Amino acid sequence: MAIDKITTASITDANITTAKLAYDAIPFRNIIINGDMSLAQRATSKTGITNGSGGYHTVDRFAFAESGSPSAIFTQSQSTDVPTGQGFAKSLKMDCTTAQGSLGSGDILIIRTTFEGQNVQYLKKGTSSAESLTCSFWVKSSKTGTYICELLDKDNTRSISKSYTISSANTWEKKTLTYDGDTTGAFTNDNGSSLQCKWWLAAGSGFSSGTLQTSWGSTTNANTAVGQVNFADSTSNDWYITGVQLEAGTVASDFEFLPVDVNLQRCQRYFQKSYDLGTAPGTATDVGVYWTGSTADASGNASFLPSYKTALRSSPTLTGYARDGTSGQGSYFRSGASGNGTLDSHMRGQMSSSVYIATGGSGYSTATIAAHVTLDSEL
Repeated sequence: MAIDKITTASITDANITTAKLAYDAIPFRNIIINGDMSLAQRATSKTGITNGSGGYHTVDRFAFAESGSPSAIFTQSQSTDVPTGQGFAKSLKMDCTTAQGSLGSGDILIIRTTFEGQNVQYLKKGTSSAESLTCSFWVKSSKTGTYICELLDKDNTRSISKSYTISSANTWEKKTLTYDGDTTGAFTNDNGSSLQCKWWLAAGSGFSSGTLQTSWGSTTNANTAVGQVNFADSTSNDWYITGVQLEAGTVASDFEFLPVDVNLQRCQRYFQKSYDLGTAPGTATDVGVYWTGSTADASGNASFLPSYKTALRSSPTLTGYARDGTSGQGSYFRSGASGNGTLDSHMRGQMSSSVYIATGGSGYSTATIAAHVTLDSEL
């Protein structure tokens, strides 16, 4: 159509469709980071996950969460089992290794990902223009039945839950869930935890005895995960997920694949390490280790400044590792001695930190020190 033929009438709402707007081309429409499960900086497998083991273990940005007193034990891993022909190479797998047939009323088991408030302001939550959200993902499990995917507004303690059904055992299925916009309670515009997306795996009666809360409202525990199967009831149970996308609107667009370097940098805002990408922290290796000559202070402490890959979300928790993989230590070489010493940090910031290693003596001016570090500013 020639430019002079474009009229107001030709661009009315009736003529504008998702296809015509090429919605799939909108960049960074997926709120989820690492939804293809392609990065696992901490490890590719973690055994013995149970009560008290909440946190990030393998796949970046996806945490295991538990509460109550669950006795079930799991192995979490980054798997190569993926839906055929969809472009994915990895998935997150949960494997039940010790079963819990009966749940306590307060027992919960969840996989979750969390978003900074400043990154979800465009959803206009808490206004009359609040955006709907659509969550799509591929899932597979040996345990069929009803599962719950919940959105939680942590700033205002509001939530909404939707159920999905795994119909066929050990078969990849794509699920799409749409959540209405919430006109009550704005997200705080900062780098704190505002929105969570939670995939429930088990829920005691304290979280499943009411009526499923399918519209936004003040969180009532009993209405959160009604109908949720007990994934922990058999050691034959496993559960996989990949291709996770959460986006504004009521349409599930095709999964947004990002270049590897872009996905990595986004993950490194929350966790980064000196080790090579495929090397788990705590491995005995010199590849990537920080080496530096340092002037020791009167107490024999020598310091260095680890370089950041990208700006962190917040001041991090810094963990050091000696060359032999010993956590909480660094390695040193000085006149007459070498070994490992306590590693500590101070002046930790979003862009830089100062680290020092106790070199086991005093009365000398210089030492060579070496250490790996991890920097954690997860939500």
